[in-house]
Amino acid sequence: MAGLRVMRRRYSASPPGRSLGLLPAFGAVLAALGLLFAVPAAAEYPDRPIRLVVPFPAGGGADNLARTIMPRVAQELGTTIVVDNRPGAGGNVGAEFVARSAPDGYTLLYGTNGTHAINRSLYAAMSFDPVRDFAPVSRMTQIAALLVVYPGLPARSVAELIDFAKANPGKVFFASAGNGTTSHLAGELFKTMAGIDIVHVPYRGGALAATDLMGGQVSMMIDVMPNVLPLATGGKLKGLAVTTLARVPAAPEFPTIAESGVPGFEVSAWDGILAPAGTPVAVIDRLNAAIRVALADPQVRAALIARGAQPVTSTPEEFARHIAAESDKWARVVRQAGAKID
Repeated sequence: MAGLRVMRRRYSASPPGRSLGLLPAFGAVLAALGLLFAVPAAAEYPDRPIRLVVPFPAGGGADNLARTIMPRVAQELGTTIVVDNRPGAGGNVGAEFVARSAPDGYTLLYGTNGTHAINRSLYAAMSFDPVRDFAPVSRMTQIAALLVVYPGLPARSVAELIDFAKANPGKVFFASAGNGTTSHLAGELFKTMAGIDIVHVPYRGGALAATDLMGGQVSMMIDVMPNVLPLATGGKLKGLAVTTLARVPAAPEFPTIAESGVPGFEVSAWDGILAPAGTPVAVIDRLNAAIRVALADPQVRAALIARGAQPVTSTPEEFARHIAAESDKWARVVRQAGAKID
């Protein structure tokens, strides 16, 4: 969506019939009008629909979380928020689109630890800077992941899965939502820490990966709980353990991977809303306030917790510091896993 452009004319002489003494006042009026219309005022924003770019496929965990939260945000803002799925390159395709969009508050990004912490260490070259090219708005959730396996796999626990993988080196295939995603690096970390030989199979999104896992084309996957928890509780997949250090309140029946034979294993994902760099502070603050209201809504909170996502709000400044800390953390994970994408 294009931002409002202001055309400014340059006058080299006084207009016919006008006193030169009036020019300073006339120029001041023009300057004031330019400032008035150059950016949307907080009281006027938003006055048209907002596009939210989700850089992952429709139907996946990220998409489901965005569609759970943003209708309430739209209600608070008094406008429509249109979800625009632009998957590809671990979220980089959609993120770059937003980075190059007008900084007017009408094109936003659903960002994740993938787009803003992992990818900068994983990809050899990126066409945008996840820090310099964005203005953080607010965090939204902290997300646990769940280790799930094909129901026909002869493993009822993490320990049994490790034993099976050791007995069948190179024959256990683990799916992911794509190269560089949380599910990819979680699988690589599990492979390293468990000392097993398993083979990565990337998909274009968690939903496609889960479909093949249910069909037995692949053996296992570690993916965010909003994507796989309903499948595990519904019996379509076999859930073994969660990736956080503590059990997840929404599914306390699942132990942690750390307590199931891989001490110290911990992975969690997060998401948040970002705008293009240069977006006016008044617009950022308006969006942040609306997100806070949405995440305080009991119905929204209950829906998120049921999916394994914990609501987390922040100021824009807190979100920026979180991104910096997470970038350092995931850089270590990428190095440890030896993952790299050219």
